[in-house]
Amino acid sequence: MPIKISAVAALVTTFVMTLISAVAVPALAQPYPSKPIKILVGFSPGGGPDIIARVLAQKLTEEWKQPVLVENRVGAGSNIAAQVLANSPADGYTLLSVSSAHAISPAIYAKLPYDVLKDFAGVTITATGPALVIVSPQLGVNTMQEFIALAKSRPGQFNYSSAGIGSGSQFAAELLKAQAGLDMVHIPFKGIPEALADTMSGRTQLFISPYASAINLVREGRAKALAVTSTKRMAEMPNLPTVAESGVAGYKWIFWYGLLAPAKTPRVIVDKLQSEVATILKQPQVLQRFAPLGIEPVISSPEAFDQLVSDEVQMFKKLAQASSIKAD
Repeated sequence: MPIKISAVAALVTTFVMTLISAVAVPALAQPYPSKPIKILVGFSPGGGPDIIARVLAQKLTEEWKQPVLVENRVGAGSNIAAQVLANSPADGYTLLSVSSAHAISPAIYAKLPYDVLKDFAGVTITATGPALVIVSPQLGVNTMQEFIALAKSRPGQFNYSSAGIGSGSQFAAELLKAQAGLDMVHIPFKGIPEALADTMSGRTQLFISPYASAINLVREGRAKALAVTSTKRMAEMPNLPTVAESGVAGYKWIFWYGLLAPAKTPRVIVDKLQSEVATILKQPQVLQRFAPLGIEPVISSPEAFDQLVSDEVQMFKKLAQASSIKAD
């Protein structure tokens, strides 16, 4: 029996409406970001990763008209925060502000609850900053050369403090020991403030501190800076030589910072984040905020950040093995 024209029309109408609905669903999806974003920080407030996260959060909130919140998930050298990110949805609404410690973890922990190279997507490097070689004013040395000579005259009698086993400050000091031929004993502390306090009191003889953590103490005369660990002098302290200039040829230690998303975050979201963060880091008020802290904004592609992490993981593994550094 022939099908009536009205029935055919109904079938065609149903098909067309179904097709329109299928096409319209992606179009109705809300653009990113459509809800609050969270930036995790694995350290206490006040450090480099935290300062950078809060600057980005404020500027992103202003630009995107969506709340961007900073959440400090402190513990295990930032491993707790990294694990939270690794287990978060890959939708761009949970991010992580990291430092060099992110690449140190695989070198000092036998097992991690995540894979540093596979579970994260780099967004961009955000900044770099040098460290200061700090001693107590009571030690009676004024230059790196004088410190090295004094330490060599007392092998095994000098101690250096660090912010903890496997911290960047320990690696920086171990690199100095190796390149300068020093014999010093490691004294780990719970964090940077404790390590600085012990060095200022003279109970330990040296601490390699992030610039931002020590500069005010140096300006107040409570700590003495012998050298900066970068390859060039700092504009804020032009009379302070580098470690390399002070007789330890080739020495360089730079703390870096960056922004991560979970692996498999859509590339369109990663690119949007990278572009917006790059714009923020170029703003004059951001440059003014970072300069007194010795932090220099850096912009990179996601691929360049991923490569930096990969290269640093290998470097830290070699240094940890050579110096027998283990956290567990």
